[in-house]
Amino acid sequence: MAFEVKDEGLAKQGEMNIEYADQNMPALREIRKRFEKEKPLKGMRIGMALHVTKETASLVRTLIAGGAEVAITGCNPLSTQDYVAAALAKEGVNVFAYKGETKEDYYRFLNKVLDFKPNATVDDGCDLISEIHSKRPELLKDLIVGTEETTTGVIRLRAMEKDRALKYPIIAVNDNKTKHLFDNFLGTGQSTMDGIMRATNVLFAGKRVVVCGYGDCGKGVTGRAKGLLANVIVCETNPIRALQAKHDGFRVMPIAKAAEIGDIFITVTGDKHVISVEHIKKMRNGTILANAGHFDCEIDVAGLEKEAKGKKRIRWQLDEYVLGNGNKVYLCAEGRLVNLAAAEGHPSEVMDLSFCGQVLALEYGIKNKGKLKPGVHLLPEEVDQSIAELKLKAMNIEIDELTEEQKKYLESWQEGT
Repeated sequence: MAFEVKDEGLAKQGEMNIEYADQNMPALREIRKRFEKEKPLKGMRIGMALHVTKETASLVRTLIAGGAEVAITGCNPLSTQDYVAAALAKEGVNVFAYKGETKEDYYRFLNKVLDFKPNATVDDGCDLISEIHSKRPELLKDLIVGTEETTTGVIRLRAMEKDRALKYPIIAVNDNKTKHLFDNFLGTGQSTMDGIMRATNVLFAGKRVVVCGYGDCGKGVTGRAKGLLANVIVCETNPIRALQAKHDGFRVMPIAKAAEIGDIFITVTGDKHVISVEHIKKMRNGTILANAGHFDCEIDVAGLEKEAKGKKRIRWQLDEYVLGNGNKVYLCAEGRLVNLAAAEGHPSEVMDLSFCGQVLALEYGIKNKGKLKPGVHLLPEEVDQSIAELKLKAMNIEIDELTEEQKKYLESWQEGT
């Protein structure tokens, strides 16, 4: 067993936080009970690059209960919860992570996980998978399956698939309905607001909040901003999503126009330089910038660093930049995903669904060893449905069942008007 964490003395607090998260993840606990009996992951070495949070620790415990050996690192330099990393190290997990990692340590830790020679991977953002393909191709021969947690990672994977560069099967857990319709919408919406408020303590009511991107995550962010009584503006490149935003009651305009009138800007697109330096130069004095996408390139932070005449850290995870015209803008969490860098990420209740998808995707991939071709795969709908059923049962919610007559009607075409 090997590990690198910031402070082993934080383990006790980590244990308590993991226990609290686990209490709020009843569906995952049910899978863990089954895994303890059946050991479907016996003999597997699972390499993980995920946000090292209390919820992720519950996922790790479930994989170990299923018989797997695990090595884990973070998937973002600012998202690790140090007390959780310490607790995992104390439990004997191979964990390499600390909050505030240098770029050098970030990639060194990815390679420590790969030194573990995994035969399955769990990724969030595709950095682990990318590192395997670009620098550690010798590992490909032993890889059975991988999973991908987030939208940005799936975008990268589909680009790899298009270029015929993806050499082993990856299950896009992000595309589970029990993931993106809940985690992306509910989790990102709430945790993004939480991160911005912890960094700034700003009042949202009455502010013009500009949300760049109206996918599942963007819909969640706009909904929470509206609930906080903000005046929400949406910027989009997709005409259908722009139309949705308009009919959901939001103003829609290009970012170049919104830059002149917004008070708080939130990017959640998965793309690069959505907010450019030219946009920032148009912004009003006191503007707040935050990113809720996976990587720190959605806001052109490097360009802002060059353009600014002055910079200082004025609060935890909040930097003040002075522009050439004297205006000040405030950047949350260094432009990294604000919900994890400045807060705790998604609530445990929603990660319960997402991480059920992770463990069942790994189980499915291992059971179908050799049957899945290299490329991006979806988890079968019946498995996705079973996750929702587990969650409903844990919440003591009953639903209707189709009668035999109703099933027959839905499966036939003869009966009409």
